[in-house]
Amino acid sequence: MTNAHASQNGKDNLRYERGLAKLQQIDGEGGIKVVESLAGIAPDFARLLIEFPFGDIYSRPGLDLRSREIAVVAALTAMGNAAPQLKVHIQGALNVGVTRAEVVEVIMQMAVYAGFPAALNGLAAAREVFAADAPLEEPA
Repeated sequence: MTNAHASQNGKDNLRYERGLAKLQQIDGEGGIKVVESLAGIAPDFARLLIEFPFGDIYSRPGLDLRSREIAVVAALTAMGNAAPQLKVHIQGALNVGVTRAEVVEVIMQMAVYAGFPAALNGLAAAREVFAADAPLEEPA
């Protein structure tokens, strides 16, 4: 291995470590489960998923995690075909301080730009996440 290659591997390891820490900060166990689900079919893709979006983009100083997750919820809602990823990022948004009401408002806003079907699908995803995230009630 050349020094340049070793240096690149060290840099990649830093990206991976930084990305994994950011992923855990945002998505907790949900993000790790997504990465683990790729291990058997595409481990290189799982590594890229950690290094690029979370190690490079999410780790940039220009926006806080709350703002980034609002943007991701909006984008995934507008796409209209990414319900599993939308659910993960709705939970991530909640994890970094976005309120349920704000999530709903962001999704409703997408009706203007992506149409009512996309917003309805986004609201359905939010309902599922909110139901799963609901605090357990104390027995009477």
